[in-house]
Amino acid sequence: MTTIAVLGNGRVGGNLATALTRAGHEVTVADRTPGAAADAARTAQIVINATPGAGSLDRLVALREELRDKILVDVSNATVDGPDGLPVDLIYRGSSLAEQLQEALPESRVVKTLNTMLFPVMTAPATLTQAPDAFLSGEDPQAKQTVRHLLIELGWRKEWITDLGGIQTARATEAAILFVPHVIRSSGFTPFAISIAR
Repeated sequence: MTTIAVLGNGRVGGNLATALTRAGHEVTVADRTPGAAADAARTAQIVINATPGAGSLDRLVALREELRDKILVDVSNATVDGPDGLPVDLIYRGSSLAEQLQEALPESRVVKTLNTMLFPVMTAPATLTQAPDAFLSGEDPQAKQTVRHLLIELGWRKEWITDLGGIQTARATEAAILFVPHVIRSSGFTPFAISIAR
């Protein structure tokens, strides 16, 4: 059993918290009440960032001490949203939210994953008609291995998980969010994921 803090109690955070609790972990979900995120992060071994990406950097930098020596799993995308709430551009052009977090929090081990799919797929990948892919980006091999085990507990088969390399590779997966509004307008909110045909 691992102690996990999920920062963000929206659809993404709630979905992950429920599935990880079902997998046997001790999970705390931090809402926006003052001090909730700090309290949750302080006692956790792994912290999952499921806060809206546009404000994630400021929120997490404020938790620098609580996140020291922790694995920080970033599942958010930092986007500029259009009038319909769907992303139209990236905030960190030439970089990524994950890179910004790792630079600002050098004593945390940032791993980017699960940001290339609609939220239901994160915890139920086998429900898709074709095999999806989950990507890992991060500098710490041991942290990525720990996150890989969490993904397997969430239903991801080993062959569906691809380690892309260092944290800079998160630029590619974060850019994939720009597919999402077009796919949704074309096909609706039917669950889907970006995958590599092999």
